[in-house]
Amino acid sequence: MKLTVFGATGGVGGEAVRQALAAGHEVTAVVRDPARLDARGTGLEVVRSALDSPDELVAAVAGRDAVLSGLGVANKAQARTGLAERLTRTVLAALAAAGTRRLVVVSAAPLAPPAPGTGLLDRAMLGAIDTLLKPVYEDLRAMERLLRESDTAWTPVRPPRLTNGPLTGTYRTAVDANPAKGRTISRADVAHAMLRAADDPSLAGHALGVAY
Repeated sequence: MKLTVFGATGGVGGEAVRQALAAGHEVTAVVRDPARLDARGTGLEVVRSALDSPDELVAAVAGRDAVLSGLGVANKAQARTGLAERLTRTVLAALAAAGTRRLVVVSAAPLAPPAPGTGLLDRAMLGAIDTLLKPVYEDLRAMERLLRESDTAWTPVRPPRLTNGPLTGTYRTAVDANPAKGRTISRADVAHAMLRAADDPSLAGHALGVAY
């Protein structure tokens, strides 16, 4: 596939770039600072952009089979500025101008309703996390609203707590829901799930919950 990855120097985005290159895909990595990109390989193109304007991104997404976004917020201060929503709006405008439709983004498990059979303890934990990080999830909810209002074939991938564990390729998924009692997953496996989702047209217009 021909892929473009936004947020390619982040934990999930960087993993997506490395795994895609290892699988033989052509990858365009869009980054603010190319010096921070540690991925290397045949088929890699690096585009520098602060995502200020969709016009400068059209060439980076035109003709791609799918676009992956690891864009997100690192803290509540960034979330209060609507960072994820704002950056995603720019990406969506570029996709619309280029005529590229498949888009897979990182979101978060608390945006989904609790899975059937979720116990009181897990429900309480999800509620507490949602309250503690309310600005972050409000930003992500606004981002997902943009997806639903767009003409893209969108899929948000919603992990629970992220770890720096290895790529296993073994995890549970749930469409428009969270896997029951799923509490963690590695960034590497989230990237793996995103790459799978990018090549699965049945997931367009649906969210994908992922967890161990």
